[in-house]
Amino acid sequence: MWKGRFAQQTADLVQRYGESISSDWRLYPYDIAGSIAHARAQMNAGLLSEDEFAQIETGLREIEKEIEKGEFEFSIELEDIHMNIEAALTRKIGPAGAKLHTARSRNDQVATDTRLYCRASIDRLFALGTSLQRALLAQADRHAAVIVPGYTHLQRGQPVTIGHHLLAYVEMLERDKLRLRDCRKRLNICPLGSGALAGSTINLDRHAIAQELGFEGVTTNSMDAIADRDYIVELLFALSLLGTHLSRLSEDLVLWCSAEFGFATLSDEHTTGSSLMPQKKNPDVCELTRGKTGRLVGNLVALLTALKGLPLTYNRDLQEDKEPLFDSIETLTLALEVNAEMIASMKVNEENCRQAADDPLLLATDLADYLVRKGVPFREAHEIVGQAVAAAEQGNTPLNLLDLSTISGEFSSDAREVFDLEAALRARTNPGAPSIENVRREIERWQTQLA
Repeated sequence: MWKGRFAQQTADLVQRYGESISSDWRLYPYDIAGSIAHARAQMNAGLLSEDEFAQIETGLREIEKEIEKGEFEFSIELEDIHMNIEAALTRKIGPAGAKLHTARSRNDQVATDTRLYCRASIDRLFALGTSLQRALLAQADRHAAVIVPGYTHLQRGQPVTIGHHLLAYVEMLERDKLRLRDCRKRLNICPLGSGALAGSTINLDRHAIAQELGFEGVTTNSMDAIADRDYIVELLFALSLLGTHLSRLSEDLVLWCSAEFGFATLSDEHTTGSSLMPQKKNPDVCELTRGKTGRLVGNLVALLTALKGLPLTYNRDLQEDKEPLFDSIETLTLALEVNAEMIASMKVNEENCRQAADDPLLLATDLADYLVRKGVPFREAHEIVGQAVAAAEQGNTPLNLLDLSTISGEFSSDAREVFDLEAALRARTNPGAPSIENVRREIERWQTQLA
């Protein structure tokens, strides 16, 4: 690439240290698409004949098929995907191939390739997020009325339903998808034509190139276009948060599948056993998802750290953007696929859920609300019910069987009606509350939206 300036070959160790082809080969379809658009602009500018352009396009398509079939031999001496493809093209078609790099740099080339890669990856991840939402929604629909305890501090709090619980993750995933969509809008600007940092004296039609590649427009500052990796940082953040939501879902499922909870059972296909303990059925998919989320967060931090001290414009540090990007996208792609499959085959143990929800302490707040409706200030009502709970514990008596009149004269005989679970849920009618009617309405809304 730079033999005119250098008298000696690059040292073998430096080649091994600096190569990126071992990871950036993934960019090949985008590099080829960008090169064809660039060559077309060269032809339109009179830099290539129609025959030369046809040779370049045909040669690049042949190389693309060779890579797809696993027949292409990558070379670390050529460092990256750009030079591997360009060198192969020149060997294949001769002098026309050597003209391809006119008016572009690997700097704007890689910036274009990674934007195209991120855009395509976002589209795939968006679809996979929808698939997981649908799996959660199907389970929520089947178990919309199955009552379980809701927890704070991992202590039983108030009654909800399985449907309401799972819909919470549908909401999280929707926010994740919206973040991906917003990121896609910002990255869908074409940097090709920015050159190494200051454009070129050979001015190609950047807008035509952008249109061919499906970009919404072109970058307006060549230095920023070359140095910008904000779109990768933003994407890695969105993926980290999406992974965090999957990790939280995984933790819920680990708890639900434990003998102590027993709310759900995962299929044999999505669990593993123990090499020593024959009774074990481990939620490994959930645990791996929790663990892999640390990598997603680490990839974000790695790129932020690499960027924080860089002057404009291109510095070789920017090569370190790709492995975190590829790893996060591939990790999360598989995580979304396997979690959707696992959720779809999950079984809910309704009887265990019902037994857990029969805990009358879940309705202690409802009991305080009962007093509030009688005119008792909430803080006083809270104290009275707290005294009732303490008395129930001391007497080893369920709260719903306690003689509440011994605690306060504000309690009447109808206070026991508070402990009707179905009635308690029916009373939660505000938007977002877990009444079964609300849950079913939300399920219908999501079914329509995700259709």
